[in-house]
Formats: sequence, structure tokens, C-alpha cells
Amino acid sequence: MSAWAVPGIPEIVSGDDLVEVIAAALVADSHDANSGGLVDGDIISVTSKIVSKAEGRTVEAADREQAITDETVRVVASREHPNGVTRIVENRLGLVMAAAGVDSSNTPEGVVLLLPLDPDATARALCAGLRQRFGVTLGLIITDTVGRPWRKGQADIAIGAAGIHVLDDLRGTADASGRPLAVSVTALADEVAAATDLVKGKAGGLPVAVLRGLGRHVSDVEAPGARSLVRSGPEDMFSLGTKEAWMAGFDEAHDESALKGE
Repeated sequence: MSAWAVPGIPEIVSGDDLVEVIAAALVADSHDANSGGLVDGDIISVTSKIVSKAEGRTVEAADREQAITDETVRVVASREHPNGVTRIVENRLGLVMAAAGVDSSNTPEGVVLLLPLDPDATARALCAGLRQRFGVTLGLIITDTVGRPWRKGQADIAIGAAGIHVLDDLRGTADASGRPLAVSVTALADEVAAATDLVKGKAGGLPVAVLRGLGRHVSDVEAPGARSLVRSGPEDMFSLGTKEAWMAGFDEAHDESALKGE
């Protein structure tokens, strides 16, 4: 397996055609203009920031906190600290992340960048466009950086996907000792996102990368996207922070006591 960043992506502005921008960069970086250096089975990784910029998802916000509030569906946890307040929330895409994914880095003063409106739909359009442009069967993911419960640091995950099996279901197969696997389902799209982030980096101006060697996981453009990775409802065992869960339980017990006249 190999991964490399694609140089030559210019600063993206609202209205840019990302299929053409990415295709031009691939051609410029390849000796084969017809294929852009791509082969069947390649997976293209695109940082969500350039998608948001192309879609005009910038908002003038003197108060970044208001922009976070506007993108929030549900507060999972909120903590004060010397530098302000950190809010972990569920945003309108169903993603649980700090600040609802609102980003103020690499934007003009007083402007924040929101996540794409529908990352899976954008991934499908980009994947289909690049497949048509180069005549190869490829997958595509749109990535964003998140923190993780129980782990320090951040990692990239897929928030949009097309043409790739986002999950690799190993249940029913056997491990190296011949024992049947009962619960092993690999978050393939997230692992591709993290792998390609290693070559894109955070400050190198390289928002697009290609990963080669996982062609067996490339699928139809209309395959389930990254939204299918979101765990919600009864499946979400950690829907609240510790303090918030305790308070919710306390309030519920208090209300039940009041109803019983205790």
C-alpha cells in the first residue's frame, strides 16, 4: 500500500469546480495526462476545508461561539478552561465533535468555515466526475480532523465517502488461529482518512492525496457513504459527557420523587 499527496492545488474560492481543480493537479503531477497517474482501485482523499470553501460555506462571525451554536443539534459536553469553553456537540450531520466542526484556521479575520452541507453527496459528485474524466474506477473520501474519546490528540476521519466500502465486515471469517470472528468490523474509510493525513499534513497546503493498494474495497459510487458510520440512538452508549449524564440522572430522579410526593 502507498499514499502520496497531490501538489499544485491552488487556494480554493466559492464556486470553484473541484473536479477540474483536482484533475488539473493530478495531470500536472503525472506523465500520463489521460489517466492523471491514477489506476483502477485508487482512493482519493480530499480535505473537507477545500470542499467547504468551494461550496461557499464561510460565515462572517464576530462571535465564533454563535456559529457553533447555529450548527449544533445537541450538546454532549461543555467544559470551561482558562482559554474559554470547549463544547462537544452533535452537529446537523450527526457527527459528534468539538465546536460542531466550525473552523477559524486559515480563514480571514472574522470569518469561520462550516462543514460541507452534504459530504456524501459531494463525494459522489467528485467520485463520478473524476471517474469519467480519467476512465478509472476509483473511490473518494472527504476528511475532517476530530478528537477521540479516551485518547489524546486528533486524527482524520471520513465525513463523506463514495465508491468505497466504508466498513470492512470481517464477521464470519476466521482469525490466524482459526477462531471465528464475531464482532470485527473495520472502519475502513476512517483508516484511509488517517493514513492519507500522514502525507497531507496540516500546514503544507496539500489538501488532496491518493492511496493505492486497497482496490478490493472500491465499489459502486452509490454505495453507502460515511453517514452510515455514525452511531446514534440506542447504539450510542456515550451520548453525554460524565457530568451531563450525572445531572440528567439527578434531574430525572428528582422529578420522579416530586411526582410521588416524596
